[in-house]
Amino acid sequence: MLTRVKSAVANFMGGMMAVGPNGDQPGCSDLPLKFPYSRPEFLGLSPDEVECSADHIARPILIPKETKRLPWSTGYAEVINAGKSTLNEDQACCEVLVVKRRPAGPSTPNRMPMTRRRSSLPNGEGLGLRDNPDISNDLTFHYWALFDGHAGSGAAVLASRLLHHHIALHLQEVMEILCTPNLLPPTCLGEEPIDHHLSPTSQRALTRAASLRGAAGAPGSPSTPPTRFFTEKKVSHESLVIGAIENAFKDMDVQIEREKAVYNVSGGCTALVVVFVLGKLYVGNAGDSRAIIIRAGEVTPMSAEFTPESERQRLQFLAYMQPYLLGNEFTHLEFPRRVQRKEVGKRMLYRDFTMSGWAYKTVEEDDLKFPLIYGEGKKARVLATIGVTRGLGDHNLKVHDSNIYIKPFLSCCPEVRVYPLVQHEHGADDVLVLGTDGLWDVLSNQEVAEAVTSFLANCDPDDQHRYTMAAQDLVMRARGVLKDRGWRISNDRLGSGDDISVYIIPLMYGNKQN
Repeated sequence: MLTRVKSAVANFMGGMMAVGPNGDQPGCSDLPLKFPYSRPEFLGLSPDEVECSADHIARPILIPKETKRLPWSTGYAEVINAGKSTLNEDQACCEVLVVKRRPAGPSTPNRMPMTRRRSSLPNGEGLGLRDNPDISNDLTFHYWALFDGHAGSGAAVLASRLLHHHIALHLQEVMEILCTPNLLPPTCLGEEPIDHHLSPTSQRALTRAASLRGAAGAPGSPSTPPTRFFTEKKVSHESLVIGAIENAFKDMDVQIEREKAVYNVSGGCTALVVVFVLGKLYVGNAGDSRAIIIRAGEVTPMSAEFTPESERQRLQFLAYMQPYLLGNEFTHLEFPRRVQRKEVGKRMLYRDFTMSGWAYKTVEEDDLKFPLIYGEGKKARVLATIGVTRGLGDHNLKVHDSNIYIKPFLSCCPEVRVYPLVQHEHGADDVLVLGTDGLWDVLSNQEVAEAVTSFLANCDPDDQHRYTMAAQDLVMRARGVLKDRGWRISNDRLGSGDDISVYIIPLMYGNKQN
């Protein structure tokens, strides 16, 4: 086992196995690509420019040729890694989508089969996505997303093309409710909705009327009346949007698994998405990318990273409940360092899934196995393999030279945080910053906030390019300059050698739209 782990560590870089010459896993080239590798469409690059951008020595910083291609004058910039992988494994997507109401018919939203929903995804057909946002009774949402690929670019490319369609599909299922803000979502679709603006007396009358209609003997009632001696949770419209995003991530992960059977979809990816709908920003994160809001110079974190350390207890609990997942080669317990055979029988510090602190236990033979989680910070790994614990894809990922699958320990479910944008006034310098981990590995939240605030303060507030230039400046600060000892940033610190992708989204446009 020790030899196997040493071999794995030697072949892994940046948390995942080294990739082949096309940026994909070796041995996966027999199947065709569903979508060819490219850079984000809104950059407006030609094939030759895409090829030239993959220069690991010069590392040119790419920005959109036309700022107007992104909504809200959004700024974007990216740079390729310093040689970790042949291709830039980051992907990005930005769209404004309009979802039509479902056409009237016998089908109800909750009865539409999954296969029918998914069959329309690749081109957004059947979702009613429209180019004209000024249509009443339709639901418009803005979408920004970053995907950080590993072990190839396939999953990131696929997710960048399709995840927003999954979100649109799930929003379509509840848009009748979302577009009627005064009505609480019914517990069962088809039930009489509840208007929470009614007076208590009127509401009680409606409730009693509904109960009488459901009583035995009432016209149209079932023979057995439903039990009504319970309270119901009040579900907000906000939580329906959160649920739509969460289910969209799950559907995207299932689609990646299905597509891998017929297409070359390499590796996996983290996903960070922002949805602006009905006056609120929804930030969904699965992985180690990050989002922060900078408002009046103050930082508000809008995501948390999911790593082996931050999700230690979840991972350990899963391994404890299903020990066969460890292949009899790993232990779910954590120790401050590897246990040595000479320490069997001694008392050593440890912790398991029930503990946030540490305690002592007597070392047993089983404790000599390699730990499920090993390493600290950016070097922490699950099963000596991967450094992120949430994301999309990775269905075929195994521990090096074994049949131990890692996917059971990885979650595709995002954490979704909500920012009530229209409840606040925002100035021209108030922004939402999204970045892949290549940015945050070398710059703190505060450093990013100070850099962005300082740069925007020196720009004309009416200049529509100011956010693109700020994103370019931020990427440059994280990449640094190439010196004899590698890429260096301020104070001669080591710059980021990873792919870096950054959005800077001005929030004042959300106020104007509302």
